[in-house]
Amino acid sequence: MQQSLLKPDLFEPVKRHLGGYNLNLCLTCGACTNGCPATGTPALNGLDTRKVLRMLALGMADEVVDSLFPWLCTGCGRCVHGCPMQIDIVAIMFHLKSLRPRDKVPGILWKGVQNVLATGNNMAIPLEDHLFLMADLGREFAESQCPGFHVPIDKDEADILFFPNSKEVFADNDDMLWWWKIFYAAKENWTIPSRDWEAVDWGLFAGDHQATVELARRKISFMKARHIGRMIMPDCGGGSYGCRKGMKECVLEDSENSVDHIYLYDYLVEIIRGGRIKLDKSRNAGRVFTWHDSCKHGRELERNFGKGYFDEPRWILDQCVDNFVEMQPNRMNNFCCGAGGGNWPMPFEAESAYHGRFKFEQIKNSGADVVVVGCSNCHDQMMKRIPKYYPESGYEVKYIWELVAESLVLEPWSKEEVAVAEREASAQWIRLGYTPDPQ
Repeated sequence: MQQSLLKPDLFEPVKRHLGGYNLNLCLTCGACTNGCPATGTPALNGLDTRKVLRMLALGMADEVVDSLFPWLCTGCGRCVHGCPMQIDIVAIMFHLKSLRPRDKVPGILWKGVQNVLATGNNMAIPLEDHLFLMADLGREFAESQCPGFHVPIDKDEADILFFPNSKEVFADNDDMLWWWKIFYAAKENWTIPSRDWEAVDWGLFAGDHQATVELARRKISFMKARHIGRMIMPDCGGGSYGCRKGMKECVLEDSENSVDHIYLYDYLVEIIRGGRIKLDKSRNAGRVFTWHDSCKHGRELERNFGKGYFDEPRWILDQCVDNFVEMQPNRMNNFCCGAGGGNWPMPFEAESAYHGRFKFEQIKNSGADVVVVGCSNCHDQMMKRIPKYYPESGYEVKYIWELVAESLVLEPWSKEEVAVAEREASAQWIRLGYTPDPQ
């Protein structure tokens, strides 16, 4: 018989913690299981949400911790949305993840948490490499599309603080250009950090609450030290949700930790409505677009913070395209793509793809040519993994900020604006002690 991963001295604390959710309220109605795309996953050997709740109510926490169930749960929240007793199953799964010994956390999640705490990003990309990429890619972007452009780093009194994620810096470099082009067109006063720039919160994925709080604390500290106006919440659904959770904890510790933030949808609506950027719908003629409601930007944000983003992205799409169709179901009832909760980087590709079977059907039935998303994990899941397991997939995937950038009517900067920006870039690299390649 396999030895339990749950230490004996943790039984009582776990019992007290789970007691706070009053699992005896569970009616065993099965609404959670019927709404959960993970139901039937072969690797779960018959475990489903209802069975897990009954096991926990009966004191069998060690068996659940030993299982894959908490890790294959994407935290999409469809279970809680359907639960007539509103038991917070997502929070329970997060706690069960935290009970795993750290060396037993699946895949590279714990390594990523260690990396981000030690180096400021999940991939442990060195500062020198980060600065090189920002300087080199920024120079190429200025030469090819946006004269005067540079990536502003550690800028004091910026209006907007922005966070890339390590997969973009590590490999998908061109994915950063979409936001850069938007900031350039809007003539935004923005910045990114030289350190602690990671957007994605693997603390949330690995069940490490303290890491989530620490990552939020670092973002708050940077804003206060640099006197920055607002932070755009990270695009990754888990990143923004984790950051919001961590920031709430930091404010509870000290009200002075409160900082101003804006979600990417609100920011895009703001600069479009304010006339700071102009869009041309004709560039997207002849194609059918649909929108994927990210679980953490929608249903879970609505449930935990009273405001999910459903109308705003649809309004943004309406400014960019003429032919939009809805997936069914959508909004609060939408299906998870299968990548949430860390399932994109975890070693459960087939299980994650099985979870995404409903998403594939939704896209196919919509008849859309292009799926627009607002989360990096959703993007990669639908662009790379789902087509691998469902070869009849024939759609394209775009970030919503990518669609906006491609729809931009770019108005050139004046010679004076370009000259000022170039002087600022030169002064920045001197301040950072970095000498860009003179190519």
